[in-house]
Amino acid sequence: MSQEDPHHHEERSLRLALGLTAAYCVCEIAGGYLTNSLALLSDAAHMFTDVAALGLSLFAASMARRPATDRKSYGYHRAEILAALANGVALWLVVAVIAVSAYERLILPVAVHAEGMLGVALVGLVVNVYVALILSGAMERSLNVRGAFLHVVSDLLGSIGAAAAGLGMMLTGLTNIDAIAAIAIGCLILFSSWGLVREAVDVLMESVPGHIDLDRLRVDLGSVPGALAVHDLHVWSITTGQHALSAHAVIAEDAVSDEVLAAMTSVLAQRHGITHVTIQIERASRAECEALH
Repeated sequence: MSQEDPHHHEERSLRLALGLTAAYCVCEIAGGYLTNSLALLSDAAHMFTDVAALGLSLFAASMARRPATDRKSYGYHRAEILAALANGVALWLVVAVIAVSAYERLILPVAVHAEGMLGVALVGLVVNVYVALILSGAMERSLNVRGAFLHVVSDLLGSIGAAAAGLGMMLTGLTNIDAIAAIAIGCLILFSSWGLVREAVDVLMESVPGHIDLDRLRVDLGSVPGALAVHDLHVWSITTGQHALSAHAVIAEDAVSDEVLAAMTSVLAQRHGITHVTIQIERASRAECEALH
């Protein structure tokens, strides 16, 4: 039995998550209107941004499957990174909306049908947990899916906050509980989305992947028999889980270049997980000549 293409699994997960999230978003709008709950309507607006984010993620996953062209030799893999960055920034905008709404509710509380609010929020909690489980399987393989997953988690937190606020208002009658819960949720969203945005920016800036020790990598390459030095060493990520390297390797005059290159390629793959490799081999005499110029 052939192994399933991870991009197909990613797309299927995103498509199912998009359908469930869009359906509940419509239900939450209706529930917020019927219960006069600003919290539910605000969360519905949040859900709408998630519908847009999941749609964007699905589009990016589809783009990533397109083959490379003469103009785009790496293909469209970084479409998922752009989508992840957009998702992270959208989460920050959602936090700003939550903060403004919470402030307004603290200043001017409104009457809310707490029982109905609690019921709708609990349904949303179940839906978001299920959607999060759907996306969790593909999350580690794709920064794009991780961005969508964080949107769903923020919705899950919103459902928990709305449910807790509804229960709290039922027990105490204090309507400002909802605003306090919204502020706490906003802080959690900021914390969870910061790593996503930072990682997406690192990929776009072609930073060295966080799990790779460049000094150790240079030592490993230099320890290959026949290698004298390594310079102009660069390591970057093409997309999530796909890393590339380019370097110049100075080798001894009597070394066999193909053997040195094969050994370096093996070291990079086995010890550092880098398989997209470009190494320019230089003889010691040529390296000395270049240094003089």
